[in-house]
Amino acid sequence: MTLVAGVDSSTQSCKVVIRDAETGALVRQGRAPHPDGTEVHPSHWWDALLRAIEEAGGLDDVSAISVGGQQHGMVCLDESGNVVRDALLWNDTRSAQAAADLVTELGGPQVWATAVGSVPVASFTVTKLRWLAEHEPDNAARTAAVCLPHDWLSWRLAGAFASGTFSADSPVPPLDQLATDRGDASGTGYWSPSTGAYRTDLLKLAFGSVPLLPRVLGPAEAAYEGGAALIAPGTGDNMAAALGVGARSGDVVVSLGTSGTVFAVAESPSADPTGAVAGFADATGRFL
Repeated sequence: MTLVAGVDSSTQSCKVVIRDAETGALVRQGRAPHPDGTEVHPSHWWDALLRAIEEAGGLDDVSAISVGGQQHGMVCLDESGNVVRDALLWNDTRSAQAAADLVTELGGPQVWATAVGSVPVASFTVTKLRWLAEHEPDNAARTAAVCLPHDWLSWRLAGAFASGTFSADSPVPPLDQLATDRGDASGTGYWSPSTGAYRTDLLKLAFGSVPLLPRVLGPAEAAYEGGAALIAPGTGDNMAAALGVGARSGDVVVSLGTSGTVFAVAESPSADPTGAVAGFADATGRFL
């Protein structure tokens, strides 16, 4: 039996499920809570993941693992890979004015929709980076790399598998090994689903500089290899949900959790200047 593990690092908790890769049958599982709040130090996510892994019976016999995580969260790292400050989560609205300012500065909602498929609001990473640059310039200056929650956890897992040490002190890989997928990248506000590329000009507009960004992987690329288990690209939570229910082109999914979302799989990217529809990428090479 070949076993694979899936991780759901959501706003409220971390869940780990281990399944038979051929049949999909659940073999074992674990869960641990996250702290409340709209800003959280990422170490809490790692601690919760370690507890969930332990409750699930460990990963020694797992051949591959993938992480689905809450979208948009701003994780800033210094040049040594240390977390600069608590991550601002998608539901932290302190960057609402920054969002409005960025929309105006670029030339309006239509320009943003054309550029990245969405009009930025307070939940998007790009607006949180503007807030950081304006309100915490010292922390902004220390920021050498920016990633998302699922990116950071996959990166931490890579260090743990490579060292064989699953603990709070597990070593981390170099910053240039950070990786993400197109689904989660599309929620940043500085990656374009239509071109499949970062818009570093928009990141510089928001932040004043361009820190290192994770490599954006395709659906079938491995994020990290060489350890005890292959680590897949992973994705954002809504993209993972669409993949998990087998959503096909034209299907509509309603998801009610800490947030409420409605999404449909599409064969081509969207760009709604009203901001009512966010044009994201999915986990399969298509769009949401």
